[in-house]
Amino acid sequence: MPPALKATLVAEILASYVTARWMMARREIRDIVLTTRSRLDQAPPAPGAPDTTVTAARLGYAVTRTLRKLPTDSRCLVQALVLSRMLSERGIPSTLIIGARSQPEFEAHAWVEHGGRPVLSPAGFDESRLVEL
Repeated sequence: MPPALKATLVAEILASYVTARWMMARREIRDIVLTTRSRLDQAPPAPGAPDTTVTAARLGYAVTRTLRKLPTDSRCLVQALVLSRMLSERGIPSTLIIGARSQPEFEAHAWVEHGGRPVLSPAGFDESRLVEL
């Protein structure tokens, strides 16, 4: 990817990150996802757009890689909200999933799927789904 496009993508990820963090302090997760999805109806995929599965996977990789390198909150829920927003802006439907388990101690994890396939890692929680948004 050319450096100019990479810089544009990083800027978009950071802008989505700032929006997600701002919304997390003011709204419930379900409302944040619904607000993000409202953009989905307004942004259908462009004619001749690359395969949405490939695009979703590449964006998932870029979000994870970018947020982990920066001194930001890069927890799974933040990554999932950022990716969900970016996919919606491209007209790509996705599902934000939250899973949890209580043994040996309580743990929770959030990830994003597109077409039933993870684009952010379920990290072993795929059998422990609690909520799909």
